Amino acid sequence: MMQTVSEWFFWERLWLPGDLSWSDLEDTEGRIYAKASQLYAALPCALCMLLVRFVFERFLATPLADVWGIRDKIRPTVERNPLLENYFCDQARVPSQADVTALCKKTSWSERRIQAWFRRRRNQERPGLRKRFCEASWRCAFYFFAFVYGVLALYDKPWFYNLKEVWAGFPKQSMLPSQYWYYILEMGFYISLLLSLSFDVKRKDFKEQVIHHTATLTLLSFSWVSNYIRIGTVVMALHDCADILLEGAKVFNYAKWRKTANTMFVVFTVLFVGTRVIIFPLWIIHCTWVYPLERFPPFFGYYFFNVMLVVLQMLHIYWAVLILRMFFKCIFSTVCLPVFLCVYKEKCMKTPQILSIKHLNAWIHNNKMYHQSCSIVKKYHLLSFKHFFLSRLMLVYHARSFTI
Repeated sequence: MMQTVSEWFFWERLWLPGDLSWSDLEDTEGRIYAKASQLYAALPCALCMLLVRFVFERFLATPLADVWGIRDKIRPTVERNPLLENYFCDQARVPSQADVTALCKKTSWSERRIQAWFRRRRNQERPGLRKRFCEASWRCAFYFFAFVYGVLALYDKPWFYNLKEVWAGFPKQSMLPSQYWYYILEMGFYISLLLSLSFDVKRKDFKEQVIHHTATLTLLSFSWVSNYIRIGTVVMALHDCADILLEGAKVFNYAKWRKTANTMFVVFTVLFVGTRVIIFPLWIIHCTWVYPLERFPPFFGYYFFNVMLVVLQMLHIYWAVLILRMFFKCIFSTVCLPVFLCVYKEKCMKTPQILSIKHLNAWIHNNKMYHQSCSIVKKYHLLSFKHFFLSRLMLVYHARSFTI
């Protein structure tokens, strides 16, 4: 049975173009080709990655967190109540209104007290700041060394500068040792991420992360078996360069180096959009979609590889939207419509002159009306992005132009 499945799965017409067969990719003197069996090394590499990560977080990231004064926030503990604890663990972390009413009758607690209990219980489950710092530090370190290794493996290769060279002699392209180790390290890392999902910090894009890791491993495995190694190494280096800045921005944000974190995030946004929204579809996908047809007719592997790249690109677009929203929030979050209304209202009360944005931020920090207005706007969703953007421009103009 397994032999039949293996023969069907590795049928030459699925993975190789034209009349080529697997026998044409047998090792000869001076030429070594990629084989599916070589990917088994990725699993022990993933286990080694988990061990290295443990050592890194224990002996490097944790002491660094101590040096930078990163501490977990002390959260209040909840009252002991077995009934609510069983409901929280077995049924739902956020009870519905009907369930809250039923729990009120069973516990003789008020509705407000039960809601406060569940809110504090959920806060206890949230990962601490040190855990998030250690995780971001590990990813930043790996992406940095992986990117440096990728550049060293690619800088002297002609296909790094001319993507048409990716298909020169395909699929009879000899495998290089640097390509082998680059693949094994990257695959081992992404397998380790899948294995650690259960105890890593669970983010809002958890499902998208699983899809991304699965699609990445599928692409790497297929590109290795079908000898798409050259384009595979280019794609990996292209992805790693932006991830360094993202994880680095998280590290400095947890350390409360706000200016450094914001600067890195702005650079990351530009680099992410440039590499994954512009270069990836217009250069990489164009390279895999157009250039191969100049050398051989399309086959199943050609369609499969490009479909997976399109799936990856859809995830890029999804994340680009989230990142741009965070980018605009980072740029415009300090001043919004309520601030302008407060400033304009306080103008009639002869408040001191605001000479600069720095003075304006200091005034905002000590102004109770500003915070009350922000709470109202946030609660009732009264602030649109258009009003937000225009109000910031108006506020800066007024702050610079006259005394209020």
